[in-house]
Amino acid sequence: MTNLQQTLDQLREALGEAQVLTGDAINARHYSDWTGHAPACPAALLLPRNTDEVSAALRICNAAQQSVVPQGGMTGLAGGAIPRTSDVALSLERLRGIEEIDAASATISVLAGTTLQDIQQAVHDAGFLFPLDLGARGSCQIGGNIATNAGGNAVIRYGMTRELVLGLEVVLADGRVLNLMNKMIKNNCGYDLKQCFIGSEGTLGVITRAVLKLAPQPGETTTLLCALPDYASAVSLLRRLQRDAGTPQAYELMWQDFFRTGVSWLENPVSPMPDHHPLYVLLESVASREVLEQTLEAALEAGEVVDAIMASSHTQARALWKIREATGEFPVRLAPLNFDISLPIGQIGDFAQMCRQRLEQQWPGNHSVYFGHIGDSNLHLTVDCNSLPQPAPILEIEDLVYTAVGEMGGAVSAEHGIGLLKREFLHHSVSPEALATMRQLKDCLDPHGILNPGKILG
Repeated sequence: MTNLQQTLDQLREALGEAQVLTGDAINARHYSDWTGHAPACPAALLLPRNTDEVSAALRICNAAQQSVVPQGGMTGLAGGAIPRTSDVALSLERLRGIEEIDAASATISVLAGTTLQDIQQAVHDAGFLFPLDLGARGSCQIGGNIATNAGGNAVIRYGMTRELVLGLEVVLADGRVLNLMNKMIKNNCGYDLKQCFIGSEGTLGVITRAVLKLAPQPGETTTLLCALPDYASAVSLLRRLQRDAGTPQAYELMWQDFFRTGVSWLENPVSPMPDHHPLYVLLESVASREVLEQTLEAALEAGEVVDAIMASSHTQARALWKIREATGEFPVRLAPLNFDISLPIGQIGDFAQMCRQRLEQQWPGNHSVYFGHIGDSNLHLTVDCNSLPQPAPILEIEDLVYTAVGEMGGAVSAEHGIGLLKREFLHHSVSPEALATMRQLKDCLDPHGILNPGKILG
């Protein structure tokens, strides 16, 4: 194995001095992601400006068997981009820009370091919608969104990132460049190789360019807040909406504990409706108000809804969304232990009840809140570690929750990836045979194991 200094000398020769940083020249934001887990200054930070430089960097590192951690906007929540002190971090932040918006094919071609917000703005100006949307839109990069198969509020209508990617350019561990750029929806020419890299968290290759599928801009949206008597009503209301008014743009379910917390944190903490109901759903729809009123009236008659507010203005709609957006305050007001899980939609209500009971039995008086995008089978659970004995038994709580997920045939990660933080629990959702196949794929594409070592598979 070539020593680190020789490798850095080769990298500087190939990329230039300004693109290879070490020591104090590396900004601390490259030490960890938004979790703040195990921050570490990498041995070097590479800042390639184009695909050729990414290719050269990986070719040199692969020959030296030097580990490389690809990094995007560092907004991840699973530790997928955290380096070790022995790793070289490879940031895509200088591969930024929009190459083309093709109105005829309704696609946009972008470099991997482009922020999600820049893409959203560009396609909006061109009369389209790129429906992926996250709270980190101003910081996260599209390459990282693709590498983690990001989700968000609009998945119920438009699908995960996987459904929004038509083509990719990927640099393999040995520096070879795979040109998988494609604008066609129908392309049935053998293996769909791009899918190997979507959600792989930089363990199989480094994404450098992408072709993304665009949607028409939606018409005027209407926001509703509905109180529900039970979880079964949340599912039946969703199916009624899909049948009578079309799939909503968003369908956000809040259990009573979350709703009360969100209201209490408002600048003016007055609940828009009584807070004693078991569940609340915040939804957005592009259906006409007349159709929504008819649908809501039928839902009230059927007992699926017990109270409702239809926002009459953008200001009122934003005020309702402020309750759901309480998650942004979690790091400030709580010591949050967050879970991002997926379960068959019909079982989410039972899981929430079972999980709450098990947590209470083990740690009486703990404070936890439940919420999620249940239309796409995603439940979020946050336990406030301030409400637990100290030091908080984090591993025990994780084991309790993920074991319950496995019992119900769910997924330990719905939209945040595996990274470092969920690696030890992946077996609850992935069979030994499937894990072995994943390792075979990793060994085939990255035989020296240089790409993001320790992530997903360990």
